Amino acid sequence: MPAAELDPLDQAILSRLQVDCRTIAESIGAQVGLSTAAVQRRIKRLRETGVIAKEVAVVEPRSVGVDMTFIVGVEMERERIEVLEAFRKQVLSDPAVQQCYYVTGSADFVLVVMCRDMAEFEEFTRRTFFDNGEVRHFTTSVVMDRVKVGLTVPLNGG
Repeated sequence: MPAAELDPLDQAILSRLQVDCRTIAESIGAQVGLSTAAVQRRIKRLRETGVIAKEVAVVEPRSVGVDMTFIVGVEMERERIEVLEAFRKQVLSDPAVQQCYYVTGSADFVLVVMCRDMAEFEEFTRRTFFDNGEVRHFTTSVVMDRVKVGLTVPLNGG
């Protein structure tokens, strides 16, 4: 669904769901001026068309013993499609990789990696970078404080 097809009511509904996807349709309807049934129909359509890609629980990392976050820039040896695709598949299957971006600039990829401690991160670097002959170079920044973390998309109508 192109953004142009999202009317202000869709955007208002999405804004509320991005804050808390467990908000009930009745409450959303009262806030945006729609009936519960109308809100439910719109949410169903937003799910079916892929505008709502996923609904998940956001876990506080430290509460489950994941105390360290790393931002890693990765430069590949060659920028060939098969090399990039193999690396994409590798990081997609690794639970330590929270986010991965294919980017412009000095790095080819930027990863957000979460580990319990430095020893776990060292294991990650061995299997992901040192054991991969296509990785030329990687740089790591250790996150000292999670100032803002989120995946909300800015909307006009919310």
